Amino acid sequence: MRSLTLAAALLLAGCASAPAEVATAPAPPPAPLPAPAPAEAAKPPVALQYLYGSPEAAVAVRATNARIADYGLWRIKARPKDSVVLAPGAGVDAPAFEPCGNKPFAAVFDADETLIWNLGPMRYFAERGTAFDPKIWDQWEKTGAGKAVAMPGSVDMVNALRAAGITVIVNTNRSAANAKGSEDTLRAAGLGEFKHGETLFLMGDDAGGSSKDGRRATIASKYCVIILGGDQLGDFSQQFNVKDLPAAQRMALATSAGAAALWDKGWFLFPNPVYGPWEKLGWDDAFPSDKQWEPSR
Repeated sequence: MRSLTLAAALLLAGCASAPAEVATAPAPPPAPLPAPAPAEAAKPPVALQYLYGSPEAAVAVRATNARIADYGLWRIKARPKDSVVLAPGAGVDAPAFEPCGNKPFAAVFDADETLIWNLGPMRYFAERGTAFDPKIWDQWEKTGAGKAVAMPGSVDMVNALRAAGITVIVNTNRSAANAKGSEDTLRAAGLGEFKHGETLFLMGDDAGGSSKDGRRATIASKYCVIILGGDQLGDFSQQFNVKDLPAAQRMALATSAGAAALWDKGWFLFPNPVYGPWEKLGWDDAFPSDKQWEPSR
């Protein structure tokens, strides 16, 4: 979530048109006016309406959580040989995994837009038509308990995994300096207890910055991780988020045979149309030029 930026639609939602000037020649030009305060948007941007308010998103998220719970209960019936965390140096296109041995089972999730919806700050940014502000987000991490909600089905899913003896762990890019606030937020959302350094891993816990690979490796050294859940590809491997990775290569990596063998079979992705690395896509990335069409005139 630290890398969150709101989509262009969100930014445009807060833009107001300046009132037209009335010409009164030969009057001198008007004095410059102070910049107007951002206008409140008439309604939320479409992407936010979809994710946080639509029954379509609620059904999709609940279905994903149900699949995760069913998969976890099925997977532990026979002890797997390997975790679903990539071993150091292994590529997504040719995966190798951390061995399980006799380690206890765990399921590892991102927090934001994976277990919880951050309704408080998302409305704040959207109503004002402003982009993500790290200072505001820092306050949210500290004081947001009770203003975030569990995503549809996430409480039932987490409870089912725990009841089966699977430890539920959160690995998120919230700040380690705000650990208590994140613990409080998860608890207030009904997701139970998480403890920093044991079942809650945060940015700043190691030298990896926003990359979660190091934290995943730490978790996999202690647990047989049978489930990874997130809303961004970086929740599974930092290889998807290599700087300047061309959009076509990122797509090819995510849909490669190695990755395809993991989606919904240990790796579970939640819908998030609001923010992510895909926001940098150009027209030809989203709409291949050879598929361009225009109506006849």
